[in-house]
Amino acid sequence: MSHVAPLLESLAQRSVWGQGKQQTLAIAVERSGIGLHSGLPTQVRLAPAETGRGRYFVRTDLPGAPKIPAQVDAVRQTMLSTELAYGEASVRTVEHLLAALAGLGIDNAQIEINGAEVPLLDGSALGWVEAIAQAGIQLQASDRPQFVLSEPIWIRQEDAFVAALPSPELRFTYGIDFDLPAIGNQWHSWSPLSESSQESFAETIAPARTFGLAHQIEQLQQNGLIKGGSLENALVCGKEGWINPPLRFSNEPVRHKLLDLVGDLSLLGVFPQAHVLAYKASHALHVQLAQHLAQVFQTLQPYSY
Repeated sequence: MSHVAPLLESLAQRSVWGQGKQQTLAIAVERSGIGLHSGLPTQVRLAPAETGRGRYFVRTDLPGAPKIPAQVDAVRQTMLSTELAYGEASVRTVEHLLAALAGLGIDNAQIEINGAEVPLLDGSALGWVEAIAQAGIQLQASDRPQFVLSEPIWIRQEDAFVAALPSPELRFTYGIDFDLPAIGNQWHSWSPLSESSQESFAETIAPARTFGLAHQIEQLQQNGLIKGGSLENALVCGKEGWINPPLRFSNEPVRHKLLDLVGDLSLLGVFPQAHVLAYKASHALHVQLAQHLAQVFQTLQPYSY
């Protein structure tokens, strides 16, 4: 990561999380891999898009190449990943790619894909970060919209919750709690705009990989899920510890959950100035928070297609 992070952060870090001009990719770039749940190979081409168009998928394998907006009102389901749909076209497991694009300041991007699921790559957003570094970032003429949250929002499901609180700066705080000793209770708090923080998205959030619990794998596969999961693209934890160490961070699991949250909240089109908290949350709770925030942000304009 040391060879791509300085480039990305110098281009995007100062503007992606606050005021600044919209940005797109400088050139197109391609990546391919296996989908986590489908187990099928797909190819993705990330391409520049005009200002104000937002991030959107194009299903190049379907008649007419239908477009699917990466917006919260396009969410169709959130079972172990986030799936978007527009009409009959859909695309699944979008959160890691969207987190990389949004986290590195790509407001407008055309994401061409020849299948129904985004490749998992190594289970993190690192491969997408490297693709963006290869493409480069292009400033555009229009300003990025601003969203300052003035009232708190809380959503709870049993002991899990998500919240957004008014704050002088954007901050994410995430907590998880598992019975397995190797995971246990973990928290991570990250403020991308803090002058005292040296934690860049590219170096400390994007590399965190997805993880699974060994005792759940067989049941998930019997239900037609995680067909493409392996020890090469996911951390797996059992009663005795991690089956495929080493971890990239001591608290890699909670950092990955924070990565998922960034990807799901990117469906707003703009990050709010708020302290976003989550505990034992899920894609479903992430999306519910995004839906509530979208209702508050009445000036959020839908992108045109």
